[in-house]
Amino acid sequence: MATREREKAAKRQETKDKRPKAVAKYIRISPTKVKIVIDLIRGKSVAEAKAILMATRRAACEPVIKLLNSAVANAENNLELSKDNLYVAEIYVNKGPTLKRFQPRARGRAMQILKRSSHITIILDEVKEVK
Repeated sequence: MATREREKAAKRQETKDKRPKAVAKYIRISPTKVKIVIDLIRGKSVAEAKAILMATRRAACEPVIKLLNSAVANAENNLELSKDNLYVAEIYVNKGPTLKRFQPRARGRAMQILKRSSHITIILDEVKEVK
């Protein structure tokens, strides 16, 4: 049986990251293609990141901008932070499940096609004011 469940739960809650975040799972774009886009906005303010994503012509921009808007909404509604003071502290992509498909080739053979997916995570933080 589990012992000290309340203490363990309190400790987990205490050490939990308090920064606003959003996660998009099973996005049907290859992680390498998403990585090109997320490297552009890492460390930028939210307004600047949105402007960069709107101007970039890549397929991965659409789910990333949607995810950024979701993280900003989480910050405003759940943690009552102002979106003017937020910046992209961390953004990363992990490999999701791969769909394996086959395409017929010459002489009765088959070629495997890998349709990759991604899990994208974005963590925002408030700008620390320098005095």
